[in-house]
Order: sequence, then structure tokens, then C-alpha cells
Amino acid sequence: MKRLWLTGLLLGAALCVAGIAIEWPAGKPVAFAASPSTKAPQRIVSLNLCADQYLLALADRDQIAGLTRNAIDPDMSAAAEQAKGLRLLKGSAEEILAINPDLILGMPARRGGVMAALSGEHYRSLDVTLANSYPDIVAQVRVIAQAVGHPERGEALIARMDRDLAAIPRRQDAGVAAYYQRRGYLTGTGTLVDDLMTRVGLVNLAGRIGKPALSQLSLEELMVAQPDYLIVESAAERVMDQGTEMLHHPMLRDIKRLPLPQAWTVCGGPAYVRAAQSLADQLRAAHVQR
Repeated sequence: MKRLWLTGLLLGAALCVAGIAIEWPAGKPVAFAASPSTKAPQRIVSLNLCADQYLLALADRDQIAGLTRNAIDPDMSAAAEQAKGLRLLKGSAEEILAINPDLILGMPARRGGVMAALSGEHYRSLDVTLANSYPDIVAQVRVIAQAVGHPERGEALIARMDRDLAAIPRRQDAGVAAYYQRRGYLTGTGTLVDDLMTRVGLVNLAGRIGKPALSQLSLEELMVAQPDYLIVESAAERVMDQGTEMLHHPMLRDIKRLPLPQAWTVCGGPAYVRAAQSLADQLRAAHVQR
């Protein structure tokens, strides 16, 4: 079931245009404005794995009233260690009603589920959609930091990320890479992974051969395209099922692999920096070996 959920989230990550909208359940989107006298929310609930990670980075622990059940799974969340000890939600409207949150972080898609069930309540909510670039991440950090009452914490996080990213070298001729996933899924341009590739100097194979944000590419098509690198999920380095078995086909043996934890790329947030650093380090090592 975890794999099915992840496939859906990856599809969403590839196809969703990032953005943030502040909404009241029964009203129109409004601008989120907080004055120095505005009281910071004290019972914040997250309905989304990506929102979990922003909340853990920007809010006080005692402000966090509930995270998704996947928040402590290191295969899915880059902030799993930080989430330990906090309340995990089962996803029902009843438990949210019992918490009586003063801020809900979630995704627009949840409007048809839990949020629809809460539509008669007057909870302040913030939609957090999937980031497709570093500027998207910066924008999300600013809005969420303000929403949780710690705008200065958001600016400090952005400054650290900017500093760390500025220190990463960008190779001019790093090569062509394919972010190749189980069952032959290929991640295209306009996605967070594509943004990471560009940052370290890689050319996305999907863009070169005219593939959309998410597509499937057979082993034969991949071999014809001849990328210099395969970016793969770290967990897929061992065969777990038929979907990952194809990534170990003998045809792919001679293509250099750049493994990344899925938890670093499935959402935006501070983990973007770790993914960029890892890619750059692996490219540097590969260049030395040549």
C-alpha cells in the first residue's frame, strides 16, 4: 500500500503546479496577513506529508497538534526523526474536531475528503501544494513561517538554504541524466527533480527527448537514448518487487547511478539542499573516477 501511495504522490509531484492559497472552508481565498499583535496558532494540524516537514522546520513542537501517520517513516519523510513523539493522525474528521485546531495545513485535494467534512466549521486553513522548484520552496517557507507565527524563523531557514546552495559547484558539462523510477517511470521538466538536475549542471533526458512531466520509458528506449547517469531512489538499489526488478536489468549495468533517498525529492523543503549536495558530490566523485 505504501508503494501505491508513493506512486500517486510522485504523479502529483510531477503534474502539480506549485502554489499556496489561504482559504477559509466556506469562503474565498484571502491573503494571509499577520500583525505583530496577532497571536500565533497553538494547535496546528497537518493533513499532508509535505506540510508535515515545513511545520517541523518552522513551528514550535508544542504548537504541533497532529501530523500525518507517514511523518515518522524515514522512507517517506525527510524529517522523520524530528516527528517522533508527536501525535500522528489517522485522517478522520472526528479526531480533528476533537483537537479543535486553530490552523490546518493541507492540500487542495483534501477539500473533497476530510476538509469537506469540516466545511461547516470555521477553521483557518492553508493549502500547501507540491513545490516544483527552489523558488517555490522559498515562497512556501515564507508563507508557512508567517502562518505559524515565526516569520523570522522562515527567513533564517531561507538564508541557510541560500548559503548552502551557493556553495554547491555547478558543472558546465555534467552530462545527461534520467530520473528513472520503478516500472520505468521517467520524471520530466518542470518538476523539482528537474530543478535539482539543472542546479548541478545535468541535462534532463526527458526534456531532451520531448517527454512530459511524467511518462513511462521502456528499457529499450532508454538504451537508445543513452543517458550518462540514472538518478534512482536509494531504496530501489535492492530488488523489492517487479517494479524495482527492472531497474536491475543487465542492460542498465554500465550506466552510472546517482542514488537519492526518495524522502528528499518527493516534497519541497529543506531536504532539497541535501539532495542537491548529494548529487553534486556524486558527480564530483564520478568525474574523478574517469
